[in-house]
Formats: sequence, C-alpha cells, structure tokens
Amino acid sequence: MPSTRPVDWLLDPAQPAIRYRTLTELLGRPETDAEVRETQRRIPSRGWAHDILTQRVPGRGWVEGSSQYRPKYISTHWMMLVLSDLGLTKSVPTIRSACEYWMAGFPLSNGGVGGNSKGTGEICVVGDMARALIHFGYADDPRVRRSMDWIVDHANPKGGWACWGPGRNLDSWEGLSAFAAYPREYWTPEMRRVVDLGAEYFLSRELHHQGGRYAPWYRFHYPIHYYYDLLVGLDMLTALGYGDDPRLRFALRHLRTKRRSDGRWNLDAVHPDVEGPVARWFAQHPVQAPVPFALETPGRPSKMITLTSLKVLDRVGDT
Repeated sequence: MPSTRPVDWLLDPAQPAIRYRTLTELLGRPETDAEVRETQRRIPSRGWAHDILTQRVPGRGWVEGSSQYRPKYISTHWMMLVLSDLGLTKSVPTIRSACEYWMAGFPLSNGGVGGNSKGTGEICVVGDMARALIHFGYADDPRVRRSMDWIVDHANPKGGWACWGPGRNLDSWEGLSAFAAYPREYWTPEMRRVVDLGAEYFLSRELHHQGGRYAPWYRFHYPIHYYYDLLVGLDMLTALGYGDDPRLRFALRHLRTKRRSDGRWNLDAVHPDVEGPVARWFAQHPVQAPVPFALETPGRPSKMITLTSLKVLDRVGDT
C-alpha cells in the first residue's frame, strides 16, 4: 500500500513545486542537495507551474489587454503571485521575462513597484508584489528595496497598515508578509520597529478580533490574493519569529481542529469568499466580480494548505 503520511503525499513528484518546497522548507534540505536541485529544475515543465506558464502570451503576461490587474483573478498580476509560491526563480528565463514585464506595469513614484498609473500605491499591491519578487530572487533589486521602504513609510504609527482607506485592519496583512520573506540582513532598525508594531497589532487581536465574527477568516484558501484568514496570519507571524507568543493559541487551536484524521487539511474555499457589503456589491455588479482561480478542489485535501499548516506547526514545535 502507498504511504498515507502527509509528508509523503507532499513529496509526490507529480507536483514538483510542492515537492521542492517540502524538501527545503519542511524537511530542511539545502539548495545544494542534488534531489532538491533536480526537483526545482522540473517545476516549469510539470504540474501547476507548467500549466500556468503555457497560458502566458510570449514576452508579455496573461489575458492580453490594457491592464495586468484585471480581470481578477486570472490576469498577469494574479498569475505572478501564484507562480511566486511554486518555487520558481528568475534563473528561469521565462520567469525573469515575466517579472520584468510585471514590474514595468506597476511603477511606484519612489522607484519601487506596486503602483498604479499615477505612481501611487496601496499596501495590498505593494506588499504582494514585494513578497512575490523576493521569492523570485529579486531581494537585491533596488526596485524591491524601494518597495520595502515604501511599506515602512506607509505603516500606521501605532502599528499595522490600511488598504484603500484610513485606519488599520487585519485585512492589511501584506506588509508583514513581505518582511517575512525579506532577508533579515537587509532589515534596518526602522524596519524592525515597524515589524514589531505590526505584529503586535495582529497579536493584540489574537489574529481574529475585529468587530463581529467574519466567517471567511476561519476558512482556509488558496490562492490568497489580497484576502486574509487565520492561516495567513499564522504563517506570516510564525515566519517572523512570533511563534511562542501565547496570543496565537486561539488560531493554533483552530488550525489543529481543522486537521483531518489522515493528517492533511482541506482547501475550504476559493476566493472571492466574501460576506457582507462586498458580497452584495459583487451581486449587484456581476460584470465587475472577480473570476475565481484555483489549483485544487474546495472541500478536498489540499497540498498547498497542508504544506503551510505543517510549516506553521513545525515553527511552534508541534510535530
């Protein structure tokens, strides 16, 4: 009988992206390991990454048109965010070309990336792009460094960020996620201060206290796009080194209760998984509603969710 251990399931060579990330991020194998190198070499030619890359317009992006951002969630911006989670780097010529095209379409006025046509940005776009480009291998690029400076400059003085409006909210998680990916040797003292304040904002709310209970936050999703849920919060805070904070207990308990008897986790839903005013607006403006994109089937075991969940538990010493 084949093994039913979740790690063995994640190591299935049919999805080299997940296999590569499991080897390096969960099992701690170095990038110089022969199996790691061979697995990463296969990512563009098999599985999810291959399927996405075959839909790209050569030399450009996805879904030809005037916008790389729309239609959500199938145009260039969203495909690049997914690819950045699949173990690809700019060492692959196709990825380097796509990254340059993507960055050229979202210039910030300070020389960073994540801006609109006027060069102004929002934390959801700037943070997502910075995180993805760091994963692609652009941490040393001055455009990414300026984006990280922008994230610092636009943080709330009390900690946290806001996207598309004033105040602070848990939905504006992308700044912390960018720092979770950014090499620590590049952090300035001001970056450290902003990260500590941002983390405190999330921890003080136990990752879920913000008004009434918002059900989508308790469901696990992939792709994340710009949405928040408890697994998003746990992943970034444990990656930033806050795994021993007792205020994570509620979220960690929720994570453990969602574990299946076979040790895996389901994909609960695909975005847009929304309630309240946003859901009503989409219902009233169906032409503007996003096009859902998924790698896996909701309600079924998910390799992406399982990998992230196991990493979180490993960081807090729960094996």
